[in-house]
Amino acid sequence: MKNLTKAFAVIALTTASFATFAATEVNAAPTGAQSIGVVSATGGNDLTSLENKLAAKAAQQGASSYRIISAGGDNHMYGTAEIYK
Repeated sequence: MKNLTKAFAVIALTTASFATFAATEVNAAPTGAQSIGVVSATGGNDLTSLENKLAAKAAQQGASSYRIISAGGDNHMYGTAEIYK
């Protein structure tokens, strides 16, 4: 039971810290923001899972926002996003 409590605590803290540093998706380059590069992701079978992967990669790179510039695929999605700080 003690291990289960610890596991829930770790999951809660991990989720909370990810939400704090998550990058925000934008439709156009934010005014005053600087482009810091491009990230790409593959996998998943729907656009939502691809968006989540791109958001996670943007956050890992320290981006405050990202803009998806390409996405495609049928059963195996792929895409790229420009990231901004």
